[in-house]
Amino acid sequence: MTRVKFLTKNLQREFIKKVILACSAPSLRELSRRMNVNYSTFKNYYVEDRLMPKELCESLYKISGVKFKAKEVYDNWGQVKGGRNSQRHETFVVRG
Repeated sequence: MTRVKFLTKNLQREFIKKVILACSAPSLRELSRRMNVNYSTFKNYYVEDRLMPKELCESLYKISGVKFKAKEVYDNWGQVKGGRNSQRHETFVVRG
């Protein structure tokens, strides 16, 4: 799933605030109901814990007419290599 990353910090929050005002929704909870997105997930988008999916961002653009500069990040963005790179190797000395 392609995600949208806004160019500066707090820009995603400002975008959602302006969408709420443009849609005349009384709260974030009401906007989440209208968009059929779980409230806690929408709240994570609002506090910028998660990046918004491109499809949701485009539908918010269409509904409200509010636009901001953002870039697309792809599925593997932010993933960390695992496996042998993260294992701890213990060294020990044998005394005899």
